[in-house]
Amino acid sequence: MQRAYVKDVTIIGGGPAGLYSAFYSGLRGMDVRLIEAREELGGKVCLFKEKMIWDAGGQPPVQGGIFAGQLVEQANTFGPEILTGRKVTEIRRAPDGLFEVEASDGVIYPSRSVIMANGGGIVTPQKLKLSGAAAAEMDNLYYTVPSIAQFRGQTVLISGGGDAAVDWAAEFLGIAKEIILVHRRDNFCAHEAQVEKVREGGVRVVLNAAIHRLVSDVSKTKIECVELRDSRTEETYRLAVDSVLVSHGFEMDAELEFEGAAEPEREDGHFFLGTAEADTTVPGIFAAGDCLKYAGKVNLLVGAFQDAVNAVNRAKMFVDPDAHERGMVSSHNDRFKERNRRIIRQIAGVE
Repeated sequence: MQRAYVKDVTIIGGGPAGLYSAFYSGLRGMDVRLIEAREELGGKVCLFKEKMIWDAGGQPPVQGGIFAGQLVEQANTFGPEILTGRKVTEIRRAPDGLFEVEASDGVIYPSRSVIMANGGGIVTPQKLKLSGAAAAEMDNLYYTVPSIAQFRGQTVLISGGGDAAVDWAAEFLGIAKEIILVHRRDNFCAHEAQVEKVREGGVRVVLNAAIHRLVSDVSKTKIECVELRDSRTEETYRLAVDSVLVSHGFEMDAELEFEGAAEPEREDGHFFLGTAEADTTVPGIFAAGDCLKYAGKVNLLVGAFQDAVNAVNRAKMFVDPDAHERGMVSSHNDRFKERNRRIIRQIAGVE
């Protein structure tokens, strides 16, 4: 099995917590590697690229896709090694004290410390298990929204009863010609204010019904009609549509093995039990973001960033016991002096 070069820290996961960990590790002068299972960086933020993010400190309202791009740009500030499209399968402690991170590409990535930032695992939208669904993904069947504008003037059927489905129905108001919101139960499990908004906005709400069949055109890829089945009467009926958006939640692949003494204590088979300083129960393995549990945990983006800073500071001291326990603020940090001078000169129009 191929063996890569040793790094000071290996970060598992390329969502907000992982990306900020990569940036802050570089700020603290660490040699960094980040491994992400998906081809795209940004984590769950990338599943809602068109939605607005309001709760990141100092950041004006920004679309998720733009925000993810900003996180990636920041993460690359100090030139970390970022590997995508490979899933970490096992982490173990080698006899020499290093952590061996084994991935699906058949490579072992040795590291002096590890930061787990894998959120709830590999997140994939739950897909329709119906004939023709896979082919329709090439045309007008969606599980995420690439661009709201592309639904302008269309009849859009949204299947789902949670916050995501109802929120998208609200977002499409004034964009789509007709919005049909289909839910298999008789009540939504979404925020009441949003439910009221879609009802008052003229969204056609169909309860106690589910998609039974997709009716495609001659190309076998474009859905022309959706056949619904009433769960109370078992009757079926068809609705003509231009697009279908399925919002049935997500499947989480949280399978990751730890060998022997390298296995931290976990809850529900996934969440790492730790401290507010980002320690897990295994020295040298730290955690940040949604995968870490401790008293007073803040499950927001700002909480993920604080976890990341703490995890990096702890990893730095683990790798270098003589290191300072905190990084310097950017305005006083030597690593930014030349960059700051260059940016200031650009703002002044000197360069």
